Amino acid sequence: MGKHAERKILKLSGLEPLYITPESNFINVGERTNVTGSRRFLRLIREEKFDEALEVARAQVEGGAQIIDINMDEGMLDGKTAMVKFLNLIAAEPDIARVPLMIDSSKWEIIEAGLQVAQGKSVVNSISLKEGEEKFLHHAKLIKRYGAAVIVMAFDENGQADTYERRIEICKRSYDLLVEKAKFAPQDIIFDPNIFPVATGMEEHRKNALDFFLATKWIRENLPHAHISGGVSNVSFSFRGNNTVREAINAAFLYHAVKHGMTMGIVNPEMLEIYDEIPKELLTYVEDVLLDRRDDATERLLDYAETVKGTDKVAEKKTLEWRSHPLQERITHALVKGIDEFVTEDVEEARLQVERPIEVIEIFLMNGMNVVGDLFGSGKMFLPQVVKSARVMKKAVAYLLPFIEDEKEDNSRSAGKILMATVKGDVHDIGKNIVSVVLSCNNYEIVDLGVMVPPEKIIQTAIDEKVDAIGLSGLITPSLDEMVYLAKELNKLGLHIPVMIGGATTSRAHTAVKIAPEYSNTVVHVNDASRAVGVAGNIINPKTKQAYGEQIKTEYDKLRDGFLNRSKVKKFLSIEAARANKYQVDWNAFEAIKPKKLGVHKVTVAIADLVDYIDWSPFFRSWDLHGKYPDILKDDVVGEQARNLFDDAKHMLHKIIKEDWLKAEGVYGIFPANQVNDDDIELYDDERNPLGKFLTLRQQSEKTKGAPNIALADFVASKESGKQDYMGAFCVTTGFGVDEIAKRYEAQHDDYNSIMIKALADRFAEAFAEYLHEKVRREFWGYQAAEHLSNEELIKEKYQGVRPAPGYPACPDHLEKNTIWDVLQVEENIGVTLTESLAMWPASSVSGYYFANPESKYFGLGKIKEDQVEDYAKRRGVSVEVAQKWLNPNIAD
Repeated sequence: MGKHAERKILKLSGLEPLYITPESNFINVGERTNVTGSRRFLRLIREEKFDEALEVARAQVEGGAQIIDINMDEGMLDGKTAMVKFLNLIAAEPDIARVPLMIDSSKWEIIEAGLQVAQGKSVVNSISLKEGEEKFLHHAKLIKRYGAAVIVMAFDENGQADTYERRIEICKRSYDLLVEKAKFAPQDIIFDPNIFPVATGMEEHRKNALDFFLATKWIRENLPHAHISGGVSNVSFSFRGNNTVREAINAAFLYHAVKHGMTMGIVNPEMLEIYDEIPKELLTYVEDVLLDRRDDATERLLDYAETVKGTDKVAEKKTLEWRSHPLQERITHALVKGIDEFVTEDVEEARLQVERPIEVIEIFLMNGMNVVGDLFGSGKMFLPQVVKSARVMKKAVAYLLPFIEDEKEDNSRSAGKILMATVKGDVHDIGKNIVSVVLSCNNYEIVDLGVMVPPEKIIQTAIDEKVDAIGLSGLITPSLDEMVYLAKELNKLGLHIPVMIGGATTSRAHTAVKIAPEYSNTVVHVNDASRAVGVAGNIINPKTKQAYGEQIKTEYDKLRDGFLNRSKVKKFLSIEAARANKYQVDWNAFEAIKPKKLGVHKVTVAIADLVDYIDWSPFFRSWDLHGKYPDILKDDVVGEQARNLFDDAKHMLHKIIKEDWLKAEGVYGIFPANQVNDDDIELYDDERNPLGKFLTLRQQSEKTKGAPNIALADFVASKESGKQDYMGAFCVTTGFGVDEIAKRYEAQHDDYNSIMIKALADRFAEAFAEYLHEKVRREFWGYQAAEHLSNEELIKEKYQGVRPAPGYPACPDHLEKNTIWDVLQVEENIGVTLTESLAMWPASSVSGYYFANPESKYFGLGKIKEDQVEDYAKRRGVSVEVAQKWLNPNIAD
């Protein structure tokens, strides 16, 4: 086709891109994950030993395959189910998923099922004119829509092309149809001009290889930008059982095919001889056959083959290369890569080399985990990988435990014992679980009490277990008070156990100002999991604990003084003055849109319908990978790990949908409403009978440049205006059953997937809230019926109206959840309950209000004065002390 430089680039991808340019070397397509070409792989798929089947794929990639061919066409298999399951499993294995996939089947329904779950840009193998032009073009257009490249077989209505002339005729016709009618990108077309066996003894097969070479050259010169592929091992089929000759034929064929323009091929990279290393005599016999140089070429090669003993390279390389390394290197490799397949046999080998089984942990496993720790600490490994390493570690320890217990003595030589608990009333534990895993990977013994743990149990367990440190976690605001109370109780009892504080609502400032002054021992805030190991070491190690404790105390004293002084400098208005400076809406010009559906309604949604509404950025943050999606996937520092994590998440996401693990159930209500008494919103039934009252709080900090002191009530028409307004409330959940699934993973020592299912359930709950809000705006209420926003625009809240939630900046009072539960009868309708600290259970639940006013906005309440606390207590009908309990973090000092 002219100069190579003019060729367009074929771009494929798994987790990593693969560009096939004129300068590219031959692209190896691994063939061993094909049930028609590998009896071992077929057996593993038939017996549903998918973990072992994955290792076949991994071996292909490690052996040099740049694409892997997946084929499930076998009479006794459900090919479609097997294809989808295997591709989903591959998606969870970054070492495999980094390369593009070739979805190989003679059945279109299997190909399409594969395309629907495959990541990146795949290759379809294959389509042809066998069933006519109409079906050929139909399949081609669908492949184009799925964003894949395609292999086109030299096959038409009259059968397979078996001569040079038939090959170029069919390929030319196929190319013209694809480019001109299907508008297929020519660089995404890959021809397979049919590789047939040589040296069969049949006269009509003499030119099988030569015709392929010549057809390849013609295609490259006459069909612009198209590529050539083929199943290389077919050429040596006549010599199956004699691997020495087969490898020589394959290598020599490939050498000449590439010289003629072949760009990729399905080969077994573990069983491919190097052309220059083929014995010269054997090479001569082989090339005589391939190039049809002698009439007696076949007989000469057959005679020579009898004198050669075949050596089975597949058998030699069946064990992965790293499996031949010394024991410590194998264990370290398994821990770093998160490979648990061989951990039991390696640990047993190690146990036989030491005097006491505990030494396997202290020496072999800890040496490996030290490498993990060093890589993690230096930023070369990231949290998701570390959690996978922990999975290997836990399985190893589980195997050793019976041997350790048989010694009937305390063999523990851990770095320290740490109690971990989510405090009373709080049900969120993803962050705590991640920290526990990271600490256990660094030889800390973890006593995990779970969620909603009362202070009495935390303290008694700490005493009974003689722990070296306590880790407290909390997500909701009331958890902060629980931590303060626990610190006071520890102090009363005269205990000297250092405390680590963590969780979404916690902060260094709150720890310094509110918690640390209540306890005479060290209290330190841990910002994220990556810092937990360093903090734990400093507060537990006898050589560092005193100096570190004094250093933290000095830092926190300074921080507390600065914080309190800043609070005193800031000016606040009285509640009356703040209300006089409220946000003003011209109610005379306002006319509320009457909702299409008033009252309370239940909603059930298919989990699959929520996928497009997921905001992935918080998902990555929950794993300590900070950045905005999708930019984080291209980040120079964490991009690779973000991509790996994302693919693992998508793999589990498919499993959630396929196995029907999660249910999306919700309840919402839209009611007539008016603002009353300045800061309250009253809801009514159709007859204007009061249903409930939402109490909002007002900003009290002194504003500049005429800015108002806002409360949410400002965005609902006042009763005095004479205007009828409306307000909504909702609660959704995707959390039922999550704990059971997580426990199943934990029972398999798989913290990684235990954390993953919880993190995804949280994302689905937030997606459900976004989905339902869109339905409310466009259909159920209908005030934005013509709205059409992308998911990115939804995440940026480009819509009219707001969806604030109790406990967040605009309405920090969790007590408002009680009103939502009463008005919507949440527990009766969907089963979501509130803990004593007003956390929602299941944890993967979201609740809040709906405001439709075009002027409504999100804002932060900030600090409030005691006079508003007293006013709020009176409105709420509770004591000032109760009001302070719930509003404490927002009260100005």
